[in-house]
Amino acid sequence: MILPHNSTSLIILMVLCMLCWGSWPVFHKMAKKYRFELFYFDFGFGLGLTALIGAFTFGSLGFDGFNFSDDLLNARKQEWLFVLLGAMIFNFGNMLTLAAASVAGISVAFPLAFGVAMIVGGWMNFLGHPGVSSGLLAGGTGFVILALIVGSSAYLHLRVLQHEALAKAGKAKSTRRPVSIKGILLSLVGGVVLGTYAPLLIRAQDAQDGVGPYSLVFLFAIGVVISTFVFNLFFMNLPVDGDPLEIADYFKTPVKNHLYGFLGGAVWGVGAIAIFVANTPKGDTPLTGPINPMLGQAAPLVAALWGLAIWKEFKSGDTRAKAFSGLMLVLWTIGLAFFSVASASAK
Repeated sequence: MILPHNSTSLIILMVLCMLCWGSWPVFHKMAKKYRFELFYFDFGFGLGLTALIGAFTFGSLGFDGFNFSDDLLNARKQEWLFVLLGAMIFNFGNMLTLAAASVAGISVAFPLAFGVAMIVGGWMNFLGHPGVSSGLLAGGTGFVILALIVGSSAYLHLRVLQHEALAKAGKAKSTRRPVSIKGILLSLVGGVVLGTYAPLLIRAQDAQDGVGPYSLVFLFAIGVVISTFVFNLFFMNLPVDGDPLEIADYFKTPVKNHLYGFLGGAVWGVGAIAIFVANTPKGDTPLTGPINPMLGQAAPLVAALWGLAIWKEFKSGDTRAKAFSGLMLVLWTIGLAFFSVASASAK
């Protein structure tokens, strides 16, 4: 397999991951009315093909340890199981987050979901590594919670403004103000789930008997594809928005939308390869300091900027809504800095 051997290449990989993981939801936006449940089938297929290509190219070339197939067979089967379980947990949380984005927009859903995930994951890391600074974690938790409150407030206020505009135009179904907490709740629950899968992947990457980065992404993709069919039985029959779906609806979808879903999964897969290669215990050049966790968890900021700056999700908001959406990102970034420094302080 091919692994990086200097800090510059590690930072490039982490930046690539940040951009990929923050940009893949844009493809769902580009597909417009393509339901997230159907989009996610294509997401899984795109991730699977990307993992396969990575495994038999970069994972099978070079002289850094075993090649992909030998590395996969050398790992213990319990490491395989850890990856598959981690992938399924991630997938459920990610589907909930995309469901939230389909209701509330990516500028709201992703900072909220991954803010909660950062809190859950940070304190789980503290329990396993007592050297982590509890003071920094508490400070980061406080800033992230403030970001969640401000972001939720901005979204709820935006929904009221949108309803008032429809009412004035005579297009509102009711004069009652909408209760728009569905997207927020989906984000928060998705964040709790997303905050719990990382320890399984860490356990699977034992330097001696664990899976290497390309094997990990390959197994991870298998777990995502399999669990998508299982979880979509729930999401398609009890949709968060719209009517129930049938499998036949997938085949009625225009090819262009399938392509967007496939590209979304492929982009996420490139980001996954980048971060797991950069952080593999089998490498000889670990990236230390707070920059590693900061870049690794900054993707929601990229997603939020896509939603705010490119897709103008708060375009119909007033000064208060727009100011609060910006303040959410500032508070979120400060919280991320606290968590990153805390993670780097572990002994």
